[in-house]
Amino acid sequence: MAIPKVCGIETEYGIVVRGGESNPVSASSLLINSYVNAHCRKVGWDFVDEQPGNDARGFSLDVAYPPDVETHLVNTVLTNGARYYVDHAHPEISTPECLTALDVVRFDRSAEEIIRLSMEAARDVLATGAEVIIHKNNSDGKGNSYGCHENYLLSRDTPFGRVASQITPHFVTRQVFCGAGKVGCELPGVTADDVPFQLSQRADFFEEEIGLETTLKRPIVNTRDEPHCDPQQYRRLHVIVGDANMSEVATYLKVGTTAIVLSMIEDDVLGTDLVLANPVGAIKAISHDPSLQRAVLLRSGRRATALEIQWSLLERAQKYERSHGLASVGEAVGADVLARWEQVLTGLESDRDSVAHWVDWVAKERLVNGFRNRHGLRPGDAKLRALDLQYHDMRADKCLALRVALETIVDPADVQSGITQPPETTRAYFRGRCLDKWPADIVAANWDSMVFDTGRHPLRRVPMMEPLRGTASHVASLIDESNTVAELLAKLGA
Repeated sequence: MAIPKVCGIETEYGIVVRGGESNPVSASSLLINSYVNAHCRKVGWDFVDEQPGNDARGFSLDVAYPPDVETHLVNTVLTNGARYYVDHAHPEISTPECLTALDVVRFDRSAEEIIRLSMEAARDVLATGAEVIIHKNNSDGKGNSYGCHENYLLSRDTPFGRVASQITPHFVTRQVFCGAGKVGCELPGVTADDVPFQLSQRADFFEEEIGLETTLKRPIVNTRDEPHCDPQQYRRLHVIVGDANMSEVATYLKVGTTAIVLSMIEDDVLGTDLVLANPVGAIKAISHDPSLQRAVLLRSGRRATALEIQWSLLERAQKYERSHGLASVGEAVGADVLARWEQVLTGLESDRDSVAHWVDWVAKERLVNGFRNRHGLRPGDAKLRALDLQYHDMRADKCLALRVALETIVDPADVQSGITQPPETTRAYFRGRCLDKWPADIVAANWDSMVFDTGRHPLRRVPMMEPLRGTASHVASLIDESNTVAELLAKLGA
């Protein structure tokens, strides 16, 4: 049976500084340091287990190239179990490990609030009139893209080749409901007249079907083999193909449907008849066609639209629910994902406006077309691109996504508590609670271990190799009853 799909999202945010520091790396550092100084104690990231050069196809590039890990940049762990850091030239937040897609939405929303608090804190240390502005989007309009990555726990027993071939049709076509929308195109030689509007912000930037890179020659299926847990039992599928969504429902469907499809692949019930002949060409062709009518070639020789492929996946998922259940994604959440999956496909097929409150690209297209028609603008006009960007503006008073009646599915109180409190159903609970209770006694932390200073040498490293241990049911009473780190470690040892 498929194992629980522990999951999470890593979002790289676009950053601009008005009236101040123009270097995005320095600006990102200032943003994060401002938040930490104002709201929590800084605890550094432990890089000891970072191995981004390991490839799921059975080899490692670490022997040929140094790991692409920027240990000199700002990198901290938050009391909600998340990681907040500078990644290349962007601020990035990785949510804590979550057990369901609904939990991911909650902590993704909490990350947005952390960004807003960070902008406020940065304003207090910048010169008068200067401002850090953050966007939750994926493209700067100048040929550069930054990612919104997902992560899913898989059994090591599932052959990676099967995962890669069978998940690709979903990755290529799910943009019909989780694309963030984009004015124009950034492919060389393609003009705004050719593609005035498309479904996905990221589709233009994928060049390979499968590979290890994340910033160059981006692959639809990333092969990084860095499980951040017991490597004998698990692998972590690192997904780089998605857009950053402003819609809570789009994020929910993006993560929820993918977790279900991966569960079907683990249980070997999905089959290979949906495998695409040319996934790289297909992801662009589908993105460039908001009419959703363009058919792409399957390896079998037949052609199908993205909606037809999604309907096939949904029908198989419904059959899977009946035969295997949805315990791997949470029964209640899984059933709700299936119901919404069917509803969004029905709406996209018959009445697109009926899902504008769920689907980012539909909501944005309505904004763009309305503005364009009112002002008589040509496709790709700078004002339309500015409108596109403002949809993703993290300033609450400027963000257009907050004005188009997108449905919310997470209680605002849960979003606020998620800023500082970890989920209770994964090991993130242990990490977050310890950081909250004993911040001065934690030297460093990462996903699968924490380093404690008990006041005596040597330092103590506590491994956290099981994502579903260290939950509230496992350790809440131990943490509550311990007055010091030394007491906690003694009880854990016992």
